[in-house]
Amino acid sequence: MPYSAEAFQNEFLALGATEVNAIVTVTSSGSAGGRRTAGATEIIIVDASGSMQAEGRIQAARQAAKAAVECIDDGVHFAIIAGVSTAQQLFPAPGQLAVASGATRAEAVRSIDRLQASGGTAMGAWLLLAAQLFAQRPGDIAHAILLTDGDNGERHGYLESVLSTIGGRFTCDCRGVGVNWKVAELRKIADALLGTVDIVAQPAGLIVAFEEMMTKAMGKTSADVQLKLWTPVNSSVRFVKQVEPEVTDLTGKRVPDGPRAGRYPLGSWGAESRDYHVCVDVAPGSSGDEMLAARVSVVEDDQVHAQALIRAVWTDDTALSTRINRQVAHYTGQAELAEAIQAGIEARKAGDDRTATLKFGRAAQLAHASGNTATEELLATVVDIEDPATGTVRLRRKVDAADEMALDTRSTKTVRVGRAQ
Repeated sequence: MPYSAEAFQNEFLALGATEVNAIVTVTSSGSAGGRRTAGATEIIIVDASGSMQAEGRIQAARQAAKAAVECIDDGVHFAIIAGVSTAQQLFPAPGQLAVASGATRAEAVRSIDRLQASGGTAMGAWLLLAAQLFAQRPGDIAHAILLTDGDNGERHGYLESVLSTIGGRFTCDCRGVGVNWKVAELRKIADALLGTVDIVAQPAGLIVAFEEMMTKAMGKTSADVQLKLWTPVNSSVRFVKQVEPEVTDLTGKRVPDGPRAGRYPLGSWGAESRDYHVCVDVAPGSSGDEMLAARVSVVEDDQVHAQALIRAVWTDDTALSTRINRQVAHYTGQAELAEAIQAGIEARKAGDDRTATLKFGRAAQLAHASGNTATEELLATVVDIEDPATGTVRLRRKVDAADEMALDTRSTKTVRVGRAQ
């Protein structure tokens, strides 16, 4: 699969400086003819707990699951899980995977009609069953959709223990319908499984949401792409974060790969481009000293697809060392934007209006300055933005719960440098 990697940075450091920052843009043109280089397995997990009876959610979930099934390409393995107090496989027979065809899709659609809302919510059990099914197809592009409308009811810590066990085995996109689920809970799942989280405020929006997720999944052509970072002696990686299309911290997912190298999972890829912020700590140098701070490689298994170099050059010329790279500055601001929004939401929930106003004001300022109009519009549903340039905002007395949750779930979505959103 053709890849490219390009590093953007100001390589000049002031004397005594030890921190090197770069934005690495990884681009894939997709495999030849859009053909997958691996098989693919899809699992749809639908919350069928008792609360799904409300507001027509279970009926809408049935229609959405059917729409998603119709989007699955021929030859892709798939299964459907009904999420209740346990994980129940709805289709095909328990422990099996179906192979998508006109006949199996029709059979799956008929099975979805049996989906009834009763029982509790056990996300750890649902994900564990999905992992067991995915294990039958090692090497596949493995993707799941998880829909819920409420809080996880399992014993404290069980979901976390499951995620620590299955992390990296498949990608999971999470959607919450209505407003009675917890953003932090689904974000925890999405972060562990390199997926996304979003709100579907009204049940009527589920069909489009499911079709979009499944269509995007069908566009993936490569299963397990990784970013490999090598650093020289006396250097170490401080962090690696995906910063576009949304902020995801990959630092804790590092897997050692030989002396002074580690791999960071990037999940499955199709024809797309993503940006990563790499920060490296180095030993200070003297004026004129140059070094390779890190070598970044895009890899699959033992195959290197593309490389980019991150450099460090020490100088006593302050005009050079104080110049901030545009890409680094932009994405540092986007990460701060996400943090400011989440801190503002937490402060507002805690009744700390002063802190909430300050955080939301800073968020409005950052969103405006970076051209992130989508986030600026979401902020405007929670605060009245009087002057975005200065970050002057007023908290709204009444905020719709769905609006606040939409701001929370989408706070990590970023806009690329120089690109209108």
